[in-house]
Amino acid sequence: MHDVRMRIAVAGSSGLIGTALVRSLLTDGHEVVRIIRREPRTKDEVRWDPRRQFIQTDGLVGCDAVVNLAGAGVGDRRWTEQYKREIRDSRVLGTATLAEAVAALDIPPRVFVNGSAIGYYGDTGSRAVDEDAPPGDGFLARVCVDWEEAAAPAEEAGVRTVYARTGLVVASGGGAWGKLFPLFKAGLGGRLGSGRQYWSPISLHDQVAALRHLVDSERLSGPVNLTSPHPVTNREVTAAMGRVLHRPAFFAVPEPVLRAALGDFADDVLGSHRVLPRRLLESGFSFAFPTVEDAIRAALR
Repeated sequence: MHDVRMRIAVAGSSGLIGTALVRSLLTDGHEVVRIIRREPRTKDEVRWDPRRQFIQTDGLVGCDAVVNLAGAGVGDRRWTEQYKREIRDSRVLGTATLAEAVAALDIPPRVFVNGSAIGYYGDTGSRAVDEDAPPGDGFLARVCVDWEEAAAPAEEAGVRTVYARTGLVVASGGGAWGKLFPLFKAGLGGRLGSGRQYWSPISLHDQVAALRHLVDSERLSGPVNLTSPHPVTNREVTAAMGRVLHRPAFFAVPEPVLRAALGDFADDVLGSHRVLPRRLLESGFSFAFPTVEDAIRAALR
């Protein structure tokens, strides 16, 4: 379906993943409508205010797909109670606003791809989980459950609705991984806590390709894990970063230091998320950068 020109609305288009997705779509000749908070300056922009649950619905008319990647950055600031509320509200209110707007259109889009995260599963320890696993405990797991449930109006209106449960995106220009590169380049990188906790990374390239695959694959709906097929321990991540950047990675960041720096987010960094992309692989998706070392090298190009 890639050769059919589509009109695709994207919320969160200025974020790390959104920017890369929009660039990819435009390069392939698709029409992109950016859903933004400020006053629109061009005809391809639509204004919304998720807090007030307002959106200019006329801008969504004629869209084949709506992709929602909006939400306050989980790793951007220390988790205070106020910032945790911001993390939750920015996702849940934004999703509800979009889902209701999509459901109200005379001709709704064919697909609504809603962001979610592997935080849904909570701490999985050394146990590998796929999309059939139940939600876990903790703040992020509860946010993910509410976030996905907020998309119900689109699903109830008969729109194919997909929950893109995203892992740790490996990119040098932002996100949690963007904070690791400068540390390792300075020779200050190292394992976090015990280093035995699992991480489920995905290269930015594969993340964008997977989102486009979700738009195109008419048989996919419900939760889909966007992670590489090879989860790795934090110790293995540290070793791979050291190898690729040719820097020693002797340092270990002790748990109390992480807790002081990150607040409650430390639970998530020290927690283990061993998540497999079963549904993505079964639907025929192939990864360009399947291992963590591949993804790190891709991020540095």
